[in-house]
Order: sequence, then C-alpha cells, then structure tokens
Amino acid sequence: MSISYSLESMFGLKDKVAVVTGGGGVLCGEMSKALGAIGAKIAVLDLRQEAAQAVADDINKNGGTAIGVACNVLEIDSIKTANETVKGEFGKIDILVNGAGGNHKSATTGGTTIADQLDPTFFQLDSEAFQFVFNLNFLGTLLPTQVFAKEMTETKSGSILNISSMNAFCPLTKIPAYSAAKAAVSNFTQWLAVHFAPANVRVNAIAPGFFLTDQNRFLLTDEKTGDLTPRGQLIVNNTPMAKFGTPEELMSTLVWLLGNGADFVTGITVPVDGGYSAFSGV
Repeated sequence: MSISYSLESMFGLKDKVAVVTGGGGVLCGEMSKALGAIGAKIAVLDLRQEAAQAVADDINKNGGTAIGVACNVLEIDSIKTANETVKGEFGKIDILVNGAGGNHKSATTGGTTIADQLDPTFFQLDSEAFQFVFNLNFLGTLLPTQVFAKEMTETKSGSILNISSMNAFCPLTKIPAYSAAKAAVSNFTQWLAVHFAPANVRVNAIAPGFFLTDQNRFLLTDEKTGDLTPRGQLIVNNTPMAKFGTPEELMSTLVWLLGNGADFVTGITVPVDGGYSAFSGV
C-alpha cells in the first residue's frame, strides 16, 4: 500500500465548514481567523452579533469566507436558528469548535483559602452566578453539540473540538465554578468520543494554560495600571516558559486535532500551557 504524505493531506481543511461558538472572543476569534486563513469556511457564532461580525469581516477582508451569526449557546432555539443559517449559507457543517465559556466575578472567592478571611468567602458565593458559570461552560458545550453534530453522525464524518482548561487538570484557587465546569467539559469530551466513535465523529479538547482574555483579565492584571496582580505573577512564576500564552500559540494544535492527520485521535485533552501542568512548583 502506497501512502502519499503532504501538508495538505495531513492538515488541510480547505472548504471544510467550521462552526466556532464564542467566536467573537479573544481566543476563539483567533481560532476562527486561523481556520479561515487555511481555507475553511467559518461560521463565527457569538452572543454579541457585532463581535461575531467583526471577526467574520476580518476573515473576509483577508481572502477567506465567513459569516457572523448571533447565537446564545444556552438557548436551544437560538442554536437551532443558527444551525439553519449556517446550513443555508454553506450547505453542511464539518467541524464544531465549542469555544463559548468564561468566568464571573460573583463566582470567585476573595481569598485563596478560608484562612484569608476575605470577602466574598466561599459561604458568600452567589449560587446563581455559580450556576451561570457552570451552565455557560458545560451546557454551552452540550447544547451546541446536540444541534450541530446530529448531521455529522448521520453522514459519518466530522470533528468536534471542545475548549477545556488547566483547571480541569488541577483546580485553581478562587474560581470553584469555573474549575468544576471545565473538569466537566474534559470528562464530557471523553464520554462523547466513545459515544460518537461508531459514527466516525472525533471529539477532542484543548486545555489552554494562561492566556489573557476578557474573562480573566480582572484576576491577572491591575485594571488601572495594567501591571500583573500577585496572582498573575504567581502564574508566570509557575509556568516554566515564564510567560502568558498568546492566542497564536494555540493554532497549530487546533489545526492538528481538526485535520485528517489526526483521524485516529479522539477522546484526548491536549494542554497548551508553557509547561504549567508539568511543574510541581518546586
């Protein structure tokens, strides 16, 4: 049997149709642009129509093909409407990137441990904010998958990429809701990979280390000066590569997991973290 290897055969995504939820954000906006730059047709989904359209406009301006679509990943009717819009424009869906997610200040403790006695304590956490964070990250992965992946399982072709986090490997202090939700995403990735395997639909996840985004900036940098907070500095100190990641540093992993070269890869969560998960702190 003769096998011909090429970058196109292993990593090519030309004319594949990719749906990216949370596509108006920092990381998933860059993912949308990267996939668009290598020839995929992109449906940029975001709760904020203007944010989705801005990313789509950038892709189109640079020679790609994209549409911006308003979508609330916590409302099934909104997802179904978005699904019809994407299929009406592109005719099919090959790839789903479940990128919508984030944290909330009201689901964040004031202190690292209870000994700090800083408000809000664990006992003061707002249950509605906690539920919002869990729903946004976990249900915001589950519900789009139920809608966008159904046709993939029928055509027996497709790839799903979930966005997990370092918190799924080891929960970080102060953010119990986000940690629990991302652990659920990683677990769901494994479960879904097994469930969808007979339909030839692969399911994997990326676990970014520390990247500055709209959701975590308030914890890692001083809102007035832009300097690192003590927590931000601690993270950098415990990252062997001694820096935050940049969105561009996620893209090669994204393309690998979605490309044909990863056809036998399913059910894994790949850390992209500058060595953070390998370092014990000592």
